Amino acid sequence: MIAFNPSMLRLAAVRAGRAATLLALLGTAVLAQAQEPAPAPANAIESISANQQGANVIVKVQLKNPPAKLPIGFAITNPPRIALDFGATVNATGKNTQDMNLGELRSVNVVQAGERSRLVFNLKRALNYATTIDGNAIILTIDSSGGLAQAVDARGLPVLPATPVAAAPPGRQLLRDMDFRRGSSGEGRIVVDLPNSQVAVDVRQVATGVVVDFLKTGVPETLRRRLDVRDFGTPVALVTTVPQGDNTRMTIEAHGLWEQSVYQSDTQLVIDVKPIKEDVNKLTQGTQGYRGEKLSFNFQNVEVRAALQAIADISGLNIITSDSVAGNLTLRLKEVPWDQALDVVLQAKGLDMRKNGTVLWIAPKEELLTKEKLELEQRAQIADLEPLKSEIFQLNYQKADAFKNVFGLDGSGADSKNRVLSKRGSAIIEPRTNQLFVTDIASKLEDIRKLISKTDVASKQVLIEARIVEANDTFTRNLGAKLGFADMRTIRGGDAGYQLGTSNTRVGIGGNMTGVGETTGQIKLTDASYNNTQFVSLPAAAINGAAAGNLAVSLFSSAANRFLNLELSALEADGTGKIISSPRVITADKAVALIEQGVELPYQVATSSGATSIVFRKANLRLEVTPQITPDGNVVIDVDVNKDSVGQETRAGFAIDTKHVKTQVMVENGGTVVLGGIYQQIERNTVAKVPLLGDVPVLGYLFRNTSRTNDKTELLVFITPKIVAERLSTR
Repeated sequence: MIAFNPSMLRLAAVRAGRAATLLALLGTAVLAQAQEPAPAPANAIESISANQQGANVIVKVQLKNPPAKLPIGFAITNPPRIALDFGATVNATGKNTQDMNLGELRSVNVVQAGERSRLVFNLKRALNYATTIDGNAIILTIDSSGGLAQAVDARGLPVLPATPVAAAPPGRQLLRDMDFRRGSSGEGRIVVDLPNSQVAVDVRQVATGVVVDFLKTGVPETLRRRLDVRDFGTPVALVTTVPQGDNTRMTIEAHGLWEQSVYQSDTQLVIDVKPIKEDVNKLTQGTQGYRGEKLSFNFQNVEVRAALQAIADISGLNIITSDSVAGNLTLRLKEVPWDQALDVVLQAKGLDMRKNGTVLWIAPKEELLTKEKLELEQRAQIADLEPLKSEIFQLNYQKADAFKNVFGLDGSGADSKNRVLSKRGSAIIEPRTNQLFVTDIASKLEDIRKLISKTDVASKQVLIEARIVEANDTFTRNLGAKLGFADMRTIRGGDAGYQLGTSNTRVGIGGNMTGVGETTGQIKLTDASYNNTQFVSLPAAAINGAAAGNLAVSLFSSAANRFLNLELSALEADGTGKIISSPRVITADKAVALIEQGVELPYQVATSSGATSIVFRKANLRLEVTPQITPDGNVVIDVDVNKDSVGQETRAGFAIDTKHVKTQVMVENGGTVVLGGIYQQIERNTVAKVPLLGDVPVLGYLFRNTSRTNDKTELLVFITPKIVAERLSTR
């Protein structure tokens, strides 16, 4: 629970780590509240005593003289402690530590820093507190019940706040208004107008969102509603406000990754639910743009300088505030980074800051802008009066003409709008010696020197090695049978080598209808009597470019006059081939390189006048690459590969078989990437048979021929870039 008290400054910082380090960082967080120099010590802490009244612990700090005002205090939740700072007060107790062991109070530490003292109350758990002045003593009330602390005097009677509080409206106090907005960073912002700045607000984060309880405060009928704000595009989905007894509860339902922050300025309470963009490289997800440790502030009518000093002690930065920084503020921040808290304070009071190392200068925005404007005007006046200097720059790798654009000079030497020289500067470009003659003020000459050192550098070179592989795999198989029948009775006599006459009776039946031997033409027999002896003939017949084997057998003969022959043919051919091309080229970074080899084929082309002319087309191996070296050492390649060859001859000339690959790819230095992969497969099955007879089971094999072809071709392109190592010259 966060309790507001007009006489109290509470700074709750949730931090992990050592308690001693935390208190050292807080240091004198709020001891610099006053703008005037601290007066000489006029008071002293004489004794510290405590007693328990019910659930509360009452601590009495006895001073030498009546205090002029309440000490500035703040609380720390981890570890649980309460600190009170006394200005112009010394430690007169004679000891720095005092054990109490009373209720939730363990001990008290007294720390004196210069002319001021701090009391640190070590608690068992985080509790609320209240302070009041009772004569020469400061009475600290620690509410052990965990509720809102009520200040009491030494007798235990409630006392009125030391600072006047605005009178509450008659009757029960009610919330004035509530609004929902979408922030510039996509956060859901709920703005609540409180009836006064003293409303106690309890804000806690749950798994489904944020729960806000307004203690002792009601809600009018117009604000008792359930807002569906999904259309705003924020982590907030629903905002529900309902009464709960004497209190009012607001439930904020959120989704996704988010975090909440709460702050109050006077009577306006702002609850921000911000989206978190998940970063896989971070162990934890946090506020976008803020990296400070999360803290909780509760400022009640405190001076701006004191709030800034508290943030300075926590952050470790040195803050210088302008004399024009003044005023008070009431601010509540819960679980926000300290740098975000600083931005909230600056925005609330119209301030701005300028950082130089670990020093922050804080002043009103108008004052800072005016000062910077004066500085710029002074620099411009100095540049107009500063003497000119001349310098010669020798270029090693860049061409001098390339700096015409850099100096804003066109071809005629006239100045352009893009010049980097001052309005009094001039430059002469000497292409023969590759030098630059520049005249300008010293600061511009230094800028040009840095520019040349960054641009006039040797370009890295890349060696591109390519392997272009064209592989093929062919397979052919032929099976067939030929059945032939011949009548030899009509063959006229003679010796060996009888000639078939016109009256020959000869029938050829087979899968390709060619019969045995030649169906037309001549047939030669080795014996005129043809005694029906079995014979084998193996002629060399070309089938698809391969030699086929034929086997012919005489099946039977009757009186040597008729015979029946069976001829079987078979072929199986299997072949593989591979064509490898290995072009390589070296080129500079971001420069195009081209290498090609091949032939140019002439073609006749008709002109408009009717005549013909000869043109040439290339059938070659071509490799064109453009490498780009990335900052992490990889290479981005624009590659264009052609593998052309002479194809079939046509009436118009030879055709060109083209294989082309064009792409962009990123490869690591020395790595290999495979491109292309143009794969082609041709499968062909052919059956030639005698109608009807070829379909007869089993016997049908004697009357048909089968052919099977399976050809495979594939083109692969292997690209390997290698960054050429720079040679280091020693002098």
